[in-house]
Amino acid sequence: MSEQAHAERITVALQAQDPVSQAGLSSHLRPRPEVTIVEWNPDAEEQPQVIVVAPDVVDDATLRLLRRIQRTSTARGVLVTTHIDEQQVVTAAECGFLGVVRRSEATPDQLVRVICSVAKGEGRVPPDLLGSLLEQVGRFQGQKLTPRGLSFGGLSAREIEVLRLMAEGYDTADIAEKLSYSERTIKNILYAVVNRLNLRNRAHAVAYAMRHGLI
Repeated sequence: MSEQAHAERITVALQAQDPVSQAGLSSHLRPRPEVTIVEWNPDAEEQPQVIVVAPDVVDDATLRLLRRIQRTSTARGVLVTTHIDEQQVVTAAECGFLGVVRRSEATPDQLVRVICSVAKGEGRVPPDLLGSLLEQVGRFQGQKLTPRGLSFGGLSAREIEVLRLMAEGYDTADIAEKLSYSERTIKNILYAVVNRLNLRNRAHAVAYAMRHGLI
C-alpha cells in the first residue's frame, strides 16, 4: 500500500468490555484498508479519529467511560452494544458518540461504514430507533422550547428575525426601524446571540442561523 493511501486511513481505537470482545473487534477491523487500529492513550497529544466502545450494556459505568473519552479526547465515537434505547442514544450523542451499532448487526462491513460516516461527523443510528428519536425531539420542541419562544437552533423568533434582516443586507439602524425597536435593542440582541452561542461576530451569527435552516 502506498504511503498516501496509508495516510488516508481512519485511525481507530478500540475499548471493549473484556479481552475476548476486544480481540473480536480487532479481528473484524484490522484487515480493513479503510482503518488503522491504534492504542488509545488519553494523555497522548495525537488522538485517534474514532473510538469504538463495545460494552455489553449501556449502564452507568459505560456512560462514565463515554464522558471520560469526551473530556480527554478529540475523537468521535461509535458505540457497539446489545441493547440501547433512544434516551441512551441521546446521552451517547451528547458525549460525541454519533454512531450506534447493535452487536447483532456489527459485521465488518457495517462497522466500517459507520466508522467512516462518524469520522466525517455524520450520525448513524439503527433505523428502528430513528422514529422514536424524532418523536422525542418533537415532544421536546413542543413542551420545552416553543413555550419559551426558542427553536432547536437556540434562537428566539425575535433573534431569528433580526438575523434574517441582517442577512438581507440591512444595518442595525434599518433593522431597528423595520422592527420598531431602538438601535440599542438590536445591538443588544446581536451581542446576546454571539455570546450565548460562542460565535465570533455578527457575520458568524448569520452564518450559524443559515446553516441551521433558521433563515
